[in-house]
Amino acid sequence: MRTSIATVCLSGGLSEKLAAIAAAGFRVVEIFENDLVSYNGTPTDLRKELTALDLEVVTFQPFRDFEGMPEPQRQKTFDRAERKFDLMQELGCDLLMVCSNVSPDSVGGIDRAAADFRELGERAAKRGFRVAFEALAWGRHINDYRDAWEVVRRADHPNVGLVLDSFHTFARKTEIKSMRSIPGDRIFLVQLADAPWLDMDVLSWSRHFRCFPGQGDMPLLDFMQALRATGYDGALSLEIFNDQFRAGSPRSVAVDGMRSLLYLMDQMGRKGDTAPDVPKIPPRATCVGVEFIEFAVDDRTADELERFFSGLGFYKAAQHKSKAVARWTQGAINLVINKEKEGFAHSHYVTHGPSVCAIGLMVGNATEAIDRAERLHDTPFRQKVGPGELEIPAVRGMGGSLLYFLDPTSALAKVWDIEFEQLADDGGRTGAGLTKVDHISQSTYYEDMLSWLLFYTSLLDVHKTPQLDITDPGGIVRSQVIETADGALRIAMNGSQSQRTQSSKFINEYFGSGVQHIAFATDDIVATAARLKANGVAVLDIPENYYDDLEARVDLNPERLAVLEANNILYDKDADGEYLQIYTQSFKDLFFLEIVERRGYKGFGAVNAPIRLNAQSRLAPDAAL
Repeated sequence: MRTSIATVCLSGGLSEKLAAIAAAGFRVVEIFENDLVSYNGTPTDLRKELTALDLEVVTFQPFRDFEGMPEPQRQKTFDRAERKFDLMQELGCDLLMVCSNVSPDSVGGIDRAAADFRELGERAAKRGFRVAFEALAWGRHINDYRDAWEVVRRADHPNVGLVLDSFHTFARKTEIKSMRSIPGDRIFLVQLADAPWLDMDVLSWSRHFRCFPGQGDMPLLDFMQALRATGYDGALSLEIFNDQFRAGSPRSVAVDGMRSLLYLMDQMGRKGDTAPDVPKIPPRATCVGVEFIEFAVDDRTADELERFFSGLGFYKAAQHKSKAVARWTQGAINLVINKEKEGFAHSHYVTHGPSVCAIGLMVGNATEAIDRAERLHDTPFRQKVGPGELEIPAVRGMGGSLLYFLDPTSALAKVWDIEFEQLADDGGRTGAGLTKVDHISQSTYYEDMLSWLLFYTSLLDVHKTPQLDITDPGGIVRSQVIETADGALRIAMNGSQSQRTQSSKFINEYFGSGVQHIAFATDDIVATAARLKANGVAVLDIPENYYDDLEARVDLNPERLAVLEANNILYDKDADGEYLQIYTQSFKDLFFLEIVERRGYKGFGAVNAPIRLNAQSRLAPDAAL
């Protein structure tokens, strides 16, 4: 099947859209009428531009309010169609997509609609064109693909076919079993769109919240399996209306579109249900855990960060053999402090200040992980490797940071021994009980959240949790988590349309997306809190009102509640267990740390997020303004 995308998916002028589409690897495109109307040139000029970009137009769309019109409007619809055929001839396009009628003047009846399409098919055939009928979910009389197919079937014309659209099908919760009985050669086009499940009118849902396959909640694999049963082998085209996409870079959105189709076909292939010409790619990378988190700093900030980490119970375990890079560790946690004066980390520091510049993931097979990343159009990263150093596969991650891949079966598993000198163990180290990385929280531009969601879910063997809206004193923050089934990797992504939220302020001060906080696990949060206090680590003060409310809504004995309050520990529980949290105050107003104890609990303490955000807002530099 050929991959296609509609110009309506992207922002910008038509020429900019087409350049982005071609650069992303598409060779087939749908031309949306509004884009052509606003194009600064003739259809012939556009055809030349398409040829130069090696792009083929699969359809010109949409042709609206056609079937079932009474006279004299009916004749006018055919006159309009002839003018569209004129445009198509100049464009070099042979397929006109017709949407089901929404006009209040239209008259229902399958036979009436079929007669209209039979005549339109005759007119199209005389000029070497075809027409395809799509049932809009909000169509006045025809809003179901089964009715649209019946119109096409009764029209009984070789130049009249059907359009199947995943969004219009699932938005009305239409069953897809009937799709399997439609002959594949009568389907002229398939349009794909995903979306989150929302309780709202279908038209608004369609116009603002569609997204690429894999970014929403609709069962597109089921749709594709039903489609495969028809024998259809034409174009799979993305038609997405989304406010976030319209605010994003057309090149980035086009790449996401191609990535989503490659990922969808890869999923089909793993079910043994894909076309033979679809290239095989390695499976999603299995993540064993977070091997390291790397911080970019300068000399002065390195001293402050080392004191901060020491207070949290970390110790300097090794020094790089040839670079100003140190490994700090506690439990299974490795933190890398990089104060090199050149190279990637230094560039990251110059742009963002002291910050997380890279995350290292231990995966099942690092070579396969980077191979999959490249095939999905992720951006690989390579830099000069010095004598005795390993070349660790990496791709560009959020905000220009790096995502490294290591594995336990190659030399990459021995990176600490190969590249670092181990420091003498004085035997007197006392940690704070931190055991592993529990989760990493990244803040990104609101319009980029869907892109990064697709990046992670297509590359790594993770699933996504439902979106949450969290109340910040400055507005609403949308949060979504991707995680492995066993919790070895958890990444929370946050974005906000308000510029006054902590998430947005971080992005503005940080000059881009990145890691805003890291959560470390402990088996005894009270003991950890005592160690932090003894080490002089400043934690976030939680107001007394929180504990008064906690006492009223949660069954905790007074002694335990008093311990929580004395240590500024936040608490939540669900059907699986309990969750306890402490937050440090921020480092350089850029990032902060969280300590968590899970007792069977699967979530992230979302109920406590507004409490934390309000407490942080009181400490913000502009809090008194």
